[in-house]
Amino acid sequence: MKRLIRIQNGFSFRKLFKGKRIWSVRVGVLSVFLFFLTSCGIYSFTGASIPPGAKTISVGYFTNKASLVEPTLSQTFTNTLRDMFTNQTNLEMVPRNGDLRITGEITGYTITPQAIQANQTAALNRLTVTVQVQYVNTLDHSKDFEASFSQFKDYSSSDNFNTVKDGLLKEISNNLADNIFNRALVNW
Repeated sequence: MKRLIRIQNGFSFRKLFKGKRIWSVRVGVLSVFLFFLTSCGIYSFTGASIPPGAKTISVGYFTNKASLVEPTLSQTFTNTLRDMFTNQTNLEMVPRNGDLRITGEITGYTITPQAIQANQTAALNRLTVTVQVQYVNTLDHSKDFEASFSQFKDYSSSDNFNTVKDGLLKEISNNLADNIFNRALVNW
């Protein structure tokens, strides 16, 4: 039997589990600590610091008030922001009056030329989206803020904008949602 347990280089499982009682106590204490740390709702492994007592969040529909309106942007961005908070926290999404509240509007949607070449044509174009956000923490109003967030993505001027638009908007929406999430719950 000892020959079956012994592995090359003199290592044996018998030596590994010699102090298994101490090992199991350490694992047990660590497990209990991690359970309380994650279940109390104060900290999540995404780095979010959820306020004690917060159970719900409401994210209002972001209307598009930009001078140039992309019809799908409001829905895309609002859903992305809602998904970010739902997937990365244990907060329940409610239609209105959550413990944490996010409202706002899309204030900018622009396409500008970038990297002008010698023949006065642009090698790249830049799509920029700007949102104005109001965050209210009903449990601690010192954490409330109103801020503008902006993200952009460059694309080749040789690309047909209508074929790359959905991918650009998805990436920009993800980046904006990440910035808002970090400002609201990670306190950066």
